[in-house]
Amino acid sequence: MEAKRTTVNGIEFAYLEQGEGPLALLMHGFPMSPATYRHLMPALAAAGYRAVAPHLRGFAPSGLAPDGSYAIADLVADMNGLHDALGGDGDAVLVGHDFSAPAAWGAAQDAGRWAKAVICDVPPFAVFGPMVLTPRGTDALSHFWFFQTAVAEQVVAADDLAYLDWIYRKFTADGFDATEDLKHAKDALRAPENLAAALALYRTAFPPDRFGTPEWAQEHAAVWGAPPNCPTLNLFGSEDPSFVITDEALAAVRATLPAGSHAAVVPGAGHVGLVERPAEVNRLVLAFLAGEL
Repeated sequence: MEAKRTTVNGIEFAYLEQGEGPLALLMHGFPMSPATYRHLMPALAAAGYRAVAPHLRGFAPSGLAPDGSYAIADLVADMNGLHDALGGDGDAVLVGHDFSAPAAWGAAQDAGRWAKAVICDVPPFAVFGPMVLTPRGTDALSHFWFFQTAVAEQVVAADDLAYLDWIYRKFTADGFDATEDLKHAKDALRAPENLAAALALYRTAFPPDRFGTPEWAQEHAAVWGAPPNCPTLNLFGSEDPSFVITDEALAAVRATLPAGSHAAVVPGAGHVGLVERPAEVNRLVLAFLAGEL
């Protein structure tokens, strides 16, 4: 696994790379890092892909956004720009998890750029909105609202970013050891400017004065509300408190996806199935990419 850098949209992106073949671009979420893909990268490399996992804009050692913008549309532009900068072609595949999932839904609308997409732990916008805007949804995702406050940086940074320990405990299944993930996540967010950039993702996407309004919904639908233009695998954890994926919810997800797509629940996984249940996630991802699902 090699550490490399490239510049896209005025930002120097640090990334890990393994394997040769068509590009497989792997984008992490919050509070995560490319280490989220430490199990999937070698599996993709063995299957004949060039697996590339960048640090998001604002997450060290990638650079900060020069214009200070951390909107979902910026992450979409980063994904498509990285595709070009890394020599991707029509055989490239895209994987997005957590906060990169909405951006992956948006990037996958770019016809001809991505052959397939795998989107983890966030449903399409048509399903996401109604699930978040419920009493249970607002409680489960309370960090969305807390991150809007002025005290958030102080609280999250305290005691060597102990808040991140708490959020991993909340969103992973009982018994998961997050030591490895937390080490890399804290290294990416320990500097005040990096933590501020990460919180800006939430402050931009869920502003308290507009969140849930028709204008907010229209703005997000314009970025990631349309169906993807490539077959897509949408994965969820059975123990994820973020979204309770019932049979009805899974059917609603499948109804939004194009031909050749699939949606599945990973038993025993919380919100980070990529590291909680890597064998099953790898099996599903590789089977989907091979056309076996």
